[in-house]
Amino acid sequence: MKGPLIRYARNADGEYIAHQTFGGGSVDAVFIPDWVSNLEVMREEPTIARFFDRLAGFARVVCFDKRGTGLSDPVFLGALPSYEEWTDDVGTVLDAVGLERAALVAHGDGGQMAIRFAAMHPHRVSALVLIDAYARRRRAPDYPWGVPDHLVSMYTRAVVGEWGKGTITRAGGAPSLADNMRFVEWRGRYERLAMGRGPFEAIYPTTYDIDVRSTLPSIQAPTLVLHREGNSYIRVANGRYLAEHIRGARFQALPGNDHFFHAGDSATLLGHVQEFLTGTTDVPEENRVLATVLFTDIVDATRLAQELGDQDWAYLLELHHQKVRHEIERFRGREVDNAGDGFFATFDGPARAVRCALAIRESLRSIGIEVRAGVHTGECEFLGSKVSGIAVHIGARIMGVAGPGQVLVSRTVRDLVVGSNLRFEPAGNRRLKGVSGKWELFEASA
Repeated sequence: MKGPLIRYARNADGEYIAHQTFGGGSVDAVFIPDWVSNLEVMREEPTIARFFDRLAGFARVVCFDKRGTGLSDPVFLGALPSYEEWTDDVGTVLDAVGLERAALVAHGDGGQMAIRFAAMHPHRVSALVLIDAYARRRRAPDYPWGVPDHLVSMYTRAVVGEWGKGTITRAGGAPSLADNMRFVEWRGRYERLAMGRGPFEAIYPTTYDIDVRSTLPSIQAPTLVLHREGNSYIRVANGRYLAEHIRGARFQALPGNDHFFHAGDSATLLGHVQEFLTGTTDVPEENRVLATVLFTDIVDATRLAQELGDQDWAYLLELHHQKVRHEIERFRGREVDNAGDGFFATFDGPARAVRCALAIRESLRSIGIEVRAGVHTGECEFLGSKVSGIAVHIGARIMGVAGPGQVLVSRTVRDLVVGSNLRFEPAGNRRLKGVSGKWELFEASA
C-alpha cells in the first residue's frame, strides 16, 4: 500500500531524517515508534494502515524514522545514536514541518523519547499519549516490575538472535497475530529493513539501561497512559507507574495481550486517544446487514494434539491456520476470529461461503486433518471489528452438530444458492443448543 510522500529534514549533526505527514484533523500529532521503523514498508501491513488512517481522521500526523533506522541516514557502529540524539530528532521533525507545538503519541521505548522531549521542551508539547510504554526496563529495588538482571542478557541474546525473523510476534509482541504467517513474514522483513542486525545488537542492550523516572515530575503536558492488561512484554504495572508519577496523568487499562500498537483492538485504543486529544470520539455505527457466517473447527483436536505431542501439534496447527486463511481470502471472506483450532469468517455471498468451507475441508484432508463446518445466512451486527447477532449464534450451533467432514448449512443458505451448481442432501431437522425450535439442515457438496 502506497503511503504518504516521504521527505527529509537535516538535523544539527548534518544527518537526514526521513519523515512524512498525513491527515487533516483538528490537532497536530507526532507519532514516535518503538525501537526502529521503516516508513517505506510500514503501511504495507493492513493493521498499521488502518491504525494510521483512523488516527489521521482526527489529527494531522507526522511520522519519522529515527536517525540510523529505516529511510533516515545510516550510522556507523562506532557512532550509534544515543537516546538523547534520538530525542533531538523530534525537534528536527517539528521544525521541518513548521510546527511550534504538537501532541506526542509514543509507543514502547518511544515513550522514553517522548517523556524526555516533553520535560525538556514543555512549550513544544501540547499533550502526551503513552502506549504500552515504561520509565525503565531493568528491575530495581524500588522498581519491581522490570526485567531481573539475570534475565537481561538472556533476553538480549534471544531478541538479537531472532532479529529479522518476525518471531518477536509470538514472544509477546502480538500474540493475536502469532498464527498469521503472512504477518510474521512481513514483520521479519520490516525488521531487516528498519535496522541491520549489527547496529541492532549494539543498540538493543541500551534499552535496559535508560531510566527516565527522574524526569516524570517535570512533565507539564496533559498526559494519557494506555496499557494492555495482558501485555507480557511490558507489564501493565509499568504503565500505572508512569501515570502515578506524571502530575495529573490519566491512566486507562485496555483489554488484550498485544504489545504492538496496531495489533488487537486498536479501534478502542484510538477511541481513547481521540477523546483525549479532541474532547470527542467517533462512536462506531452499528451496521446491521445480511451476511453469511462460516464456522469451522478440527474434529477430535484434543486427541490429535495428545498423539502428536506439543511440537508436532504446534506445527500442524500453524499449517492448518495458513490453509484456512488462504481459502477464506480466495473466496473473498473476512476472518473475524480464531480460537485454537476454530475459525469464524463472514462472506457477502452464501455460495462463496459454502465453496470456501468445501475447499477448506479438502485442503486440510491433504495434511491429515478432518474438519467440520457450519454455514448460515442472516442479519448480523457489525460494530467495529466485532460481528454479533443471532445469525452468528446459529452458525456456530450448526457447526456444533456437524459430523466429521460435514459441511452443514441452514435451509436459508440452501434456498439462497439455487442455481449455483452446489448440491445439498437433507440432514434432518435438528435442535440447536440455545435456539428455539427445530432447524432444517442440509449437507453441502460440490
